[in-house]
Amino acid sequence: MRLPGMLKNRVMREALLLLAIGVLLLVFGTRIQFHERLDRFLHAHEEWQLDEIFTAFNIVGVFGLIYAWRRILDLKREIARRNRAEENIDWLAHHDPLTLLPNRRALEKAGLAGKQPAHGYAVYSIDLDGFKRVNDLVGHHGGDLLLKEVAHRLNTLFTGALPYRLGGDEFLLIAERHPGMDCLRFGHKILRCLSAPYDVGGMTSEIGASIGFALYPEDSADFNDAVHCADVAMYVAKKSGRNSVFAFEKIMEDRVMRRAETEMALKRAIRNDSIVPYYQPLIDLRSGEIRGFEALARWEAGPNHIIPPSDFIELAEDAGLIVELSERLLRAACRDAMAWPDSIRLAFNISPIQLSDRQMGLRIMNVLMETGLPPQRLEIEITETALVRDMDSATAILGELQAAGIKIALDDFGTGYSSLSQLSKFRFDKIKIDRSFVTGFETDKKREDIVRAILGLGQGLGISTTAEGIEEDHQLDFLKSIGCDFGQGYLFGKPVSADETRQLLEHRGSAASAMDSSAA
Repeated sequence: MRLPGMLKNRVMREALLLLAIGVLLLVFGTRIQFHERLDRFLHAHEEWQLDEIFTAFNIVGVFGLIYAWRRILDLKREIARRNRAEENIDWLAHHDPLTLLPNRRALEKAGLAGKQPAHGYAVYSIDLDGFKRVNDLVGHHGGDLLLKEVAHRLNTLFTGALPYRLGGDEFLLIAERHPGMDCLRFGHKILRCLSAPYDVGGMTSEIGASIGFALYPEDSADFNDAVHCADVAMYVAKKSGRNSVFAFEKIMEDRVMRRAETEMALKRAIRNDSIVPYYQPLIDLRSGEIRGFEALARWEAGPNHIIPPSDFIELAEDAGLIVELSERLLRAACRDAMAWPDSIRLAFNISPIQLSDRQMGLRIMNVLMETGLPPQRLEIEITETALVRDMDSATAILGELQAAGIKIALDDFGTGYSSLSQLSKFRFDKIKIDRSFVTGFETDKKREDIVRAILGLGQGLGISTTAEGIEEDHQLDFLKSIGCDFGQGYLFGKPVSADETRQLLEHRGSAASAMDSSAA
């Protein structure tokens, strides 16, 4: 029972008690002729002024009754105010204050499982695509306006459907099914509705959505589990790309479970330092000398079982593990590089997600200070996709790194977005020609022309160039003939462990010493 209700009941009991006492006194006074006896007593003792005192008590009693009545009215108003406050608190506990939609707690208490309609429910799990980009562009106030509009569209989309905001840019829509309802088509209707342009503070913005749906009770006899099934389908839709609608299938859950197991294994591998840097040499094409090594992640899952980065880097990004993984790999690579000659540089790739982290520059500098590697020996490689992802953050981070003396290389040049635009906005120390242009240029004149154009651009801007994927002698000869500065590929060596890298450097050093001795 609520406290205001208890107070109200107590007041009523006390009022009834006083009324009962008053009635008993009235009956008792009538039987004993109380007033007549009191009147005779007052006249008999006039010198005591008892009648005036009695009159004063009567007046005080009347005012006391008036005061008590006013207090009762005040108490009733206080009880009403507290009731409204409790109702507001209860409403806030079950609703999202921004969009005014019911929240996850309201969903858990909805009890829809006990209200099964004749044809069941379709449960749609909705995750907005591109909301963060819009939020960064128009600010948090604009993002809030967009979320309110999303809620309004979901509210007016389908009569009888129940929308919920589960948090962030995640929504849920529960629609009562009817005969002939095409749930997949309805999912695409939701998608079209949410993908239409938004007017956010005078700016036109567009977002997409990934939608998964499950049928209750067909996909699960438990309603909460049906919501989970819709989430699984939404997750699969999100992995397939923007603006997708997927119906739940049993095989999806198995796939998600396998991914969850792989994610747990990846977490353990990161904590146990089972993911280590391997090193591929970077060769000066004019002298043939090793000028550096590129650190490439390898997951040592067991004896003779090496997992390439293409199998786990994306998972690490999705699971939010890429920052920890990258920091551990950089620390290990810097420690290894301290054992190399001072003239040998370390090249290290960073994920596009990391360029959205304003603390990334500080993290890199902390690693360099901890390991003792001079900033001038570190070369950070970034892709064009990373630059486009968050231009302002990338500008700030790259400026900090270059100010510290760290070199910046633009990786996979020509395969991203607006390559020339990136060269005009940022200052790079090196551009790397993607292997897709190097491989097969001898049979494709267009690729050869592109390679020549990139090298000419680099020479004109005073930026050194590195060609990736060199595997044949004729590729090397051609690149040297047109002025490419550096190269890497299987022709010079595959990525190898830190121990093998040291042995390679020692062998090269011994060979160079032997040549100098023979020349002398």
